[in-house]
Amino acid sequence: MVSATLLGQAARSCCVMDSLVSTFTSKQGRAWLSRSGQSWMRNVDMVFSTLSSSVNFSGGKVSFSSDASKRRTEVSSGPDWLSITEVIGKESSSGADFKLPSEVKLVEVGARDGLQNESTFVPTDVKVELIHRLADAGMPFVSPKWVPQMADNEAVVKRLKRKPGVSYPALVPNVQGYKQARECGVDEIAIFTTASETFCKKNTNCDVATSLKRIEDIMSLALGDGVKVRGYVSCIVGCPYEGFVSPSATAKVAKKLYDMGCYEISLGDTIGVGTPGSLVPLVNEVKLHVPVEKLAIHCHDTYGQALANILAVMQTGVQIIDCSVGGLGGCPYANGASGNVSSEDVVYLMAGLGVKTGVDLPKLLEAGDFICKNIGRKSSSKVASATGACSS
Repeated sequence: MVSATLLGQAARSCCVMDSLVSTFTSKQGRAWLSRSGQSWMRNVDMVFSTLSSSVNFSGGKVSFSSDASKRRTEVSSGPDWLSITEVIGKESSSGADFKLPSEVKLVEVGARDGLQNESTFVPTDVKVELIHRLADAGMPFVSPKWVPQMADNEAVVKRLKRKPGVSYPALVPNVQGYKQARECGVDEIAIFTTASETFCKKNTNCDVATSLKRIEDIMSLALGDGVKVRGYVSCIVGCPYEGFVSPSATAKVAKKLYDMGCYEISLGDTIGVGTPGSLVPLVNEVKLHVPVEKLAIHCHDTYGQALANILAVMQTGVQIIDCSVGGLGGCPYANGASGNVSSEDVVYLMAGLGVKTGVDLPKLLEAGDFICKNIGRKSSSKVASATGACSS
């Protein structure tokens, strides 16, 4: 298990990478490195041990050896642009002393969490193309949302060219939504509830117990039809109305969904207030009631903690991560909410850790650029911004 200090350093390192690039490649930066680079590198040795052995940036090259005794910093002239494959190198074994899985499963929620948060209608053609691009990038799960008021859902589902090996679960809010989804050929669904009573009443006009009863009605139909069901629990550590949410409250709801027959439970930090210090104890509590291999983590990046949280939770045994292309989405209940954790940033982190995802990052970046151009917003992905992959 990684210490809290190391996790804090890792989190801070994510925030300063842009500064490091400009520092290392500037004339003043080179002079500074010449004077004090060795001392500084010793201080951050453990942080950068999570990165691949050679990381290339526009205009220069910064190399970090995975062997602390051979650590070196090297700044040299380079091309204005290096492909993302050259930037992160191949997925390989990390030098970090972390307890990590060899691979993770990513669940892309941009077509659901992301687009539902847009104030203007996104054309059907754009939605379909986005889902196709995400599937082509290797995302094994691409989740659209199925709600009656989104009139083009039927057209979207019917026009999908389903790719072998890719699941297309649809989020359904009630029995009516389930029936409509099934009529269009949906063969996997997702359901949702929350660990917060107040949040549940504000958003679904019922308490948690009633919400679970509605889900039970959907589950009864789905399991009878042989349809797989994924469960979502929101506000797992914090609620915009109640504040702190206890791990036992979240674990209780997660267990009920698992006992009903959900094959997987996604734990969502809906307003992005979680840190490794709150999410690790939460996951450890839930693990007492639901097998860890059935758990997924769903982080929002409101306070810039998403990647640190994912890294911490992976060390508890969680191997399933929800993410959103371009960091699309957000939470209207938290000031400054910046949406879901970016799929591009998660894939980049996993590559640097030597954890396999099976996702083609260049294609994923193209998908992010495509949707951001079409909805007229800037990508929230740090990787897309750093590489110049987002043109909007």
